Amino acid sequence: MHAVSSKRKWKKILLSVVAVVVVLVVAALAAVFAVWRNEIGAVTSIQMLRDRNDAHLDGAVYTMQVKGGFYLDEFVEQGGVSSDSELIQFITDRITKGVIKMDMSAPEIGCSSFTAATQDGDVLFARNYDFSKTNTMLVFTEANEGRHASISTVDLQFLGIDVDQNLTSMMDKITCLAAPYAPLDGVNDAGVSCGIYMTYQGGDETIPTDQNTDKPDFTSTTLLRLILDYADNVEEAVEIASSYDLHDSAETSYHYMVADASGRSAILEWTADDAVDTTDNDGSQRTLKVIYNDQDASIGQREADSSYQVVTNFVLQPGYYDGVPAENKKGADRYDRLYQELQAVSGVVPDEQAAMDILQIVGRRSWDNDDKNGCTVHSAVYNLTDRSVLWVTNENYDDPAAVFTFSLKD
Repeated sequence: MHAVSSKRKWKKILLSVVAVVVVLVVAALAAVFAVWRNEIGAVTSIQMLRDRNDAHLDGAVYTMQVKGGFYLDEFVEQGGVSSDSELIQFITDRITKGVIKMDMSAPEIGCSSFTAATQDGDVLFARNYDFSKTNTMLVFTEANEGRHASISTVDLQFLGIDVDQNLTSMMDKITCLAAPYAPLDGVNDAGVSCGIYMTYQGGDETIPTDQNTDKPDFTSTTLLRLILDYADNVEEAVEIASSYDLHDSAETSYHYMVADASGRSAILEWTADDAVDTTDNDGSQRTLKVIYNDQDASIGQREADSSYQVVTNFVLQPGYYDGVPAENKKGADRYDRLYQELQAVSGVVPDEQAAMDILQIVGRRSWDNDDKNGCTVHSAVYNLTDRSVLWVTNENYDDPAAVFTFSLKD
């Protein structure tokens, strides 16, 4: 009897210990979920749209649904960041709670964009992203109080992810949580679209814009993030850009184009007053210049006569390239060709596919490149009226499996 009683006693103790362990594990899991539920949701949402094809310089393509506000309001409240390293620290501290370190970089990129209208009156924003083989992610963010939902495209190389392999590890997927802070182009549910393009400012050596006033700060891609989340139209996008000091990423320089569903668009450039390319060697002295589509006669007659805009990789400020070689105007040949195509149709195309066909003309595999970028990584035609996008990966324009459509209405 004593042995049986002793066994029952130890069984009760064992069951009690197991119960306590289970409770502690459940509590720990609940705590983890409470802290990281949005991050867990985003990581588990990652899906591959298309596998890599190294023979064609195709990286893999992924999607990610981002839950919650990814701490952007906190980013704004703290006054932004003034460098890539500060952005990395912000993302590490907030998104991974300091547990996982991250990295971000911005390689030299080429690009082309234009705005147009369809025959039905829809407003389009078209963009080629020219670079080299890399993995890509389409990032979907949800609307929050005072902020818009958006679709944007991210080059995962910016996040330090290996271009020569797929997202195979959990660490890679966790790193993708930084993707909302690195958009290259996108559209929000207010019908505002924007893109980023290198400008090679500073003559022989590219000099990044690095303003230092008493304004809050942002880096190149975080400017796009703020526009996508907070801007209702072009005017609000310009207001956001003018309210911050810009600190270009990766020791290079950029300009930007923004458009909205009304048909208004603008190109945002930071240059020193009265500077030319060879003397623009102090990024701290640059100020924002805005070129609206209906106020661009100073650039040239074709710009004055058109309601659409084109941007590639050279500064559009009149006189900026006075006395310097023509080759300093990177992308001038693509700029001229895009204007040629748009002038032929007075800036009105039948539909998104017709705009995509124009992008294909200046795709890098068929174009006489004026830089080292070997391919067009993605081509996107954002419909600002429908809040949708027609998206093609790696110049596979004739492959239905490489053509995708997404809509914020869905």
